[in-house]
Amino acid sequence: MLAFVLLIFLQFATAWFSVRSERFQALVKAEPRLLLHRGQLLSGPLRRERVSEEEVRAAVRAQGFASLQEVAAVVLETDGSFSVLRRAEDGGASTLANVAGAARSGNDAGHLSDAGPKLRKAR
Repeated sequence: MLAFVLLIFLQFATAWFSVRSERFQALVKAEPRLLLHRGQLLSGPLRRERVSEEEVRAAVRAQGFASLQEVAAVVLETDGSFSVLRRAEDGGASTLANVAGAARSGNDAGHLSDAGPKLRKAR
């Protein structure tokens, strides 16, 4: 029982400090991570996030894509889900504004468009 109360208190304290301190929030919150860009798997982020190529390929297949070349980006979200973004005709990429690794990959990010619902990765 004491452990349960302590866990609830720690959760509350973490949430309270996160809302009031940007430094604390940066310490405890992850940012979305770009895992695939313009059909190319990014080995560094895959390794850092401990995600296998097979998991990314499965997320792409689950969204109905037959080839990685059809995909502009796959993002590992902060909740552990994958967002698969298809190439878009209009060139918009505003959804990658806060994604780690997207800035170095280019501003147009391969002409992105949301491909549908997110897939959750078990962590």
